[in-house]
Amino acid sequence: MPAQRGGLKRRKVADKVLPQRIWELVPEPQACIDLLAFERKLDQTIARKRMEIQEAIKNPLTQKGKLRIYISNMFCPSKAEGDTGDKVASWELRVEGKLLDDLRKQKRKLSSFFKRLVIELDKELYGPDKHLLEWHQMPTTQETDGFQVKRPGDLNVKCTHLLMLDHQPPQYKSDPRLRRLLRVHTQTRAAIMKALWLYIKHSQLQDDHKREFVNCNWYFRQIFSCGRLHFSEIPMKLDRLLQHPDPIVVNHVISVDPNNQKKTGCYDIDVEVDDPRKVQMSNFLASTTNQQELASLDVKIHETIESINQLKTQRDLTLCFSTDPQDSIQESLCSQRQDLKIITDVIGSPEEERQAAFYHKPWAQEPVGRHIIAKVQQQRQELEQVLGICLT
Repeated sequence: MPAQRGGLKRRKVADKVLPQRIWELVPEPQACIDLLAFERKLDQTIARKRMEIQEAIKNPLTQKGKLRIYISNMFCPSKAEGDTGDKVASWELRVEGKLLDDLRKQKRKLSSFFKRLVIELDKELYGPDKHLLEWHQMPTTQETDGFQVKRPGDLNVKCTHLLMLDHQPPQYKSDPRLRRLLRVHTQTRAAIMKALWLYIKHSQLQDDHKREFVNCNWYFRQIFSCGRLHFSEIPMKLDRLLQHPDPIVVNHVISVDPNNQKKTGCYDIDVEVDDPRKVQMSNFLASTTNQQELASLDVKIHETIESINQLKTQRDLTLCFSTDPQDSIQESLCSQRQDLKIITDVIGSPEEERQAAFYHKPWAQEPVGRHIIAKVQQQRQELEQVLGICLT
């Protein structure tokens, strides 16, 4: 379509094939045929890979990465009267982290890996109302490289960090009974549904007559509490068996002892990060660097084949004229006469049709008779209309 809109000739695949009549004149026709076959195979392979890449990009493409978290604290003792600074002793807790082996130019911040962070302090020291510190990721939340908490106190504090990862797409923890049956602990909803369908198919639970129903075996009756399931009911019943995944629990002791040098804890967490190949695949699909060059080479191939055909026609005419000039000129005149008839919409031979003997040939009797009968019927209908009667 773009070629037609631009006024260019639409090329066909057959236009790139060297005609059979030229094989004996060209010294290496097989090489051209082999190159065209290799080109078709290469185009098919590239087209198939493009489709595979497009399908792969639709699904989340991730890989495992290591997130290293540093939990450290500093202690500030109380100041005597007359000294500058806080008079009350306090400590400061910091939670920082970075992604190991992150080769991207834009480093991913720590808060982007979590959707919720809870720090639980010693309830006996800070009471039931101030011992919990929570952070939630919101659409308007600004990403940060770490978290900082400052509280008064001069005693060692036991704290528990609850880190809830932000999985994309969301993941769920399956019910213990479903977990033992499918051997799936924490996965996406789509992966759990796929595992459930594979179990139904492998156990032949699908009804033979009504394929939209599942006949529950003993395990399914224990899990879903019914003897027969419709496929449309499975997602709703599955919601009751899925829970939010367990948070990552990290225990840390905030030390206020100035002689204790080990005030920093280091922890490695497995996280999912975007596969760098996804960006490469997207760039490959969007790239048009070689499109113009390939299009120009295709046009050049078509023009070369067309030029070869024209040269072959000229060669045949020259050989025919050199062998028998009279017959060659006669054939040329006949061909031009036929072309002239087509151009001027002239059918038949005017000189022959001008003579009366042309209409006395055997083929003319039937059409003449048909013409006379048609004229008689026309005159009869006109007469009946004038007289207002029906002639029999």
